[in-house]
Amino acid sequence: MEPKIYYRNVKFRLGRTRDIKNWIKQVIRSESKVPGDLSFIFVNDSYIKEINKEFLKHDWSTDVIAFDNSHGNIVEGEIYLGIETIIANARLYKTGIKKEVMRVMIHGVLHLIGYDDREKENKEEMRKKEDLYLDKFGK
Repeated sequence: MEPKIYYRNVKFRLGRTRDIKNWIKQVIRSESKVPGDLSFIFVNDSYIKEINKEFLKHDWSTDVIAFDNSHGNIVEGEIYLGIETIIANARLYKTGIKKEVMRVMIHGVLHLIGYDDREKENKEEMRKKEDLYLDKFGK
């Protein structure tokens, strides 16, 4: 199944979406999973803050929230991407916006696969996976 990309009240557009969708499917298969129904929704900070507040009880904006609908080996879900926070983080970490967007997209996918980043060790493992898969993009 082909990942879908949506935009809700944002000017940002991804570009190279076919390559990115193929990369996402490769990442999922690399983790011995099957790509299912995946949606990436780019939203503004006020929208993702409302989602964060309603579903996670956090009263702040964030870069990504993933809702997992996976079953068995099939990776499915909705990944909301707060583009304003992503852009701010790209500036903060002195990385390109596109690279930060892709990092956050794959971070959301890793959550759907089953990775957790609440503990320090798990956070480090997830970061290594993000770096590994970012390096593989376009190769």
